[in-house]
Order: sequence, then structure tokens, then C-alpha cells
Amino acid sequence: MRSSLRRWATPITLLMLLGLLGWGLWWGWQQLSRPAQVVPAAPCVTQSASVLTSTQVTVQVMNAGSVAGLAGQVTEQLRNKGFTTKPAANTDEPVGNTVVVGATADEPAVQLVLGFFPGAEVRADGRTDGTVDVLVGDSFGGFNDAAPTEIGVPGGTVCLPGSTPAQAPAAPVAP
Repeated sequence: MRSSLRRWATPITLLMLLGLLGWGLWWGWQQLSRPAQVVPAAPCVTQSASVLTSTQVTVQVMNAGSVAGLAGQVTEQLRNKGFTTKPAANTDEPVGNTVVVGATADEPAVQLVLGFFPGAEVRADGRTDGTVDVLVGDSFGGFNDAAPTEIGVPGGTVCLPGSTPAQAPAAPVAP
């Protein structure tokens, strides 16, 4: 009887391990093939204001061209003008000239940022988080250092980010 138990112990153990391995593969595949969970951005908060200043606007600059470090340089320039900045990043979107992206083309935050980029185009994407993106390409038109850092708010209300993100690091970022 003892030899019979020894004879079946190894195959039973191997079958159990194979079953565990099969279950692990199935579970791993289920995790890999499920749709990604997208966390929506926090909606902006509507506030009364007659003037919008650069300190109230959150901007992210993305490099869409081949000039290394351009987004980091522009981020630093905007930060020096008082804007709250997200870390510079890269984008795969092909952009020649500068594009300023926000909820609507006439949004005060978009218009304030637009003043710093001569010849830039504006694109509305209906975002609800109150932020502004700047996409800089190989035909970057430069930075208008003399642009105003505040703008009047038509209608007296403005939609600002609900929670202000931390400032990007002071050191220039490579993108």
C-alpha cells in the first residue's frame, strides 16, 4: 500500500501544479484582455471672476516635433509667467505650428495662453477639467514674453481646475 501511494504521489502533484499553472494563465489572460479603466479628469469648478490671471490657469506643454527639450523650455517660460504647469511631455500627434487646446476656443484660459504664442491655432476639444494644452511642433513660432498675464472674463464666470496639480520640477524637462 505504501508503494502504491508513492507511485501516485508524483503524478497527482504534477497534475495539481499543471492545473494551478493553467488557472494562472487563464486569470492573467483575463486581466490583459479586459478594457483599460480610464479615470476621468476632475471637472472644473465654475467661479465668479472679472479677471483671470496666469496663476489660476493650469497648462501642459507637449512636444509634437523633433526639437528635443522644446516642451520643457516652453513649460519653464510659462511657469516664469505664473502659470501652474504640468510636467512637459511628448505627443505622437503631428503638429507643424503651435496649437493651443482647451474646452472652447473663446474660453478665457485658452485666450490668455494663446497670447504667449504668436500665430498659434486654437482647437476646442470639449474637455471638462479646465486645463489648457500647448502642442509645439517643428514650426514653433516662438514665445511672446510681453503677453499680458491676465485677461478679462466676459460674463463674470470662469471654470477653473477643481484641484490644482503640483508645480512641475524647477529643472528643465527633456521632451
